[in-house]
Amino acid sequence: MNITFGRPRSVPAAQSPYQLYDEVAEAAADVVIRRYSTSFGVASRLLAAPVRTHVRNIYALVRVADEIVDAPRPGGDDAARAALLEELHAETLRALDTGHSANLVVHAFARTARTAGINATLIAPFFASMAMDLHRTVHDQASFDAYVHGSAEVIGLMCLRVFLLEHATPEAEYDRLYDGAKALGAAFQKVNFLRDLAADHDTLGRSYFPGLDVDAFDTATRDRLLDDIDADLAVAAAALGQLPASSRRAVRAAHALFADLAHRLRRTSPHAIRTRRVRVPSPRKVQLVALAFAARGDA
Repeated sequence: MNITFGRPRSVPAAQSPYQLYDEVAEAAADVVIRRYSTSFGVASRLLAAPVRTHVRNIYALVRVADEIVDAPRPGGDDAARAALLEELHAETLRALDTGHSANLVVHAFARTARTAGINATLIAPFFASMAMDLHRTVHDQASFDAYVHGSAEVIGLMCLRVFLLEHATPEAEYDRLYDGAKALGAAFQKVNFLRDLAADHDTLGRSYFPGLDVDAFDTATRDRLLDDIDADLAVAAAALGQLPASSRRAVRAAHALFADLAHRLRRTSPHAIRTRRVRVPSPRKVQLVALAFAARGDA
């Protein structure tokens, strides 16, 4: 059955209908990224094709899951959101198995996952972390480590799978760059926890860092958290030069932006961090991206 409204759709003769569906799914993932995260949408353009499309497909699913958790419908409750999240997880696994989903964002993600070798060992921890946000507002070290792994480290590892698609020995390189990819994801997440300290605590009622009393946030605590972030950034930096050319400069630019943000946070008073979101000014972002693109080799 071919349902049309207005002008009939036009499918190139050499293109099968399922290929058009694949393209529409990936276009939908692109829209999700551009509407929800302007900065990420711009940053993803720095990646070469088809890596760019695959990374967008990954982050679109991440965004949808995050919105289920953090942007409930009026009158909704945690049980309803948990059910939606479970349905999204189940649909993702089905699509991973069958290669198809009626959910366009899930379909796009599954195309990438099946191509890059992303499986349930990376997908399950992500959904577990998203579910944690529905029932846990304060973390100890064990739950914090599990949350960071599922919400950030596995995303870094998914992207690494994509970055290595055209490498001659992808599995060996994945093992070699594993720690760097995890560290980069963890650093990004921890920076966001710190810069969103006020919104997470005051709006969402959450406190991610173990043992942190947000109301007593001080310089020593700020510096301790940033020392940990800097250590993650250092581990990630050691792996940057070993990434394929199709992703190296874009990842270097992202690393530079978050390193700059961490530096700004260290120069910001605890009171200011507690009351406003620290940002990297747009001219500085442009400068950092330009420097990343000007860098050569493994430097």
